[in-house]
Amino acid sequence: MKLMRQEIGSERRRHPRYVLPSMYTAVAVRRAEETEFHLAGHAYDVSVGGMRFELDEAIEPGTSIGVRLELPGAASLRLIDRRPVHIIGNVVWLEEDDLDTPGPVRMACVFRRFPMPGDKERLAARLRSGRFSLAA
Repeated sequence: MKLMRQEIGSERRRHPRYVLPSMYTAVAVRRAEETEFHLAGHAYDVSVGGMRFELDEAIEPGTSIGVRLELPGAASLRLIDRRPVHIIGNVVWLEEDDLDTPGPVRMACVFRRFPMPGDKERLAARLRSGRFSLAA
């Protein structure tokens, strides 16, 4: 299995990307053929089009995944706005250097769709709220 990192330059991004407090932004991940979220980690940055995150297990680029993203700072929001965002996406790269050392593996995914009604709009509204900084 050859793992490659696809370089994603800022000129290719269609959506603003926001920096997240990584240790406070929980993600749960499952492969498309699985029914349970059994991989847990943290997100580093996110847009309405994709996310950079880490897990204790590497997922091969091209793999279809389900993601449950929990943005921090939800305590002051209405109950409906506190819900995690559910996403279907594809892993597009992983940090090959992380494979040689114990610990989490950094990777990124692009979002293909939001299976729960209103999740994309809720994510966009939370990102535009001013709570998160734009990434460079």
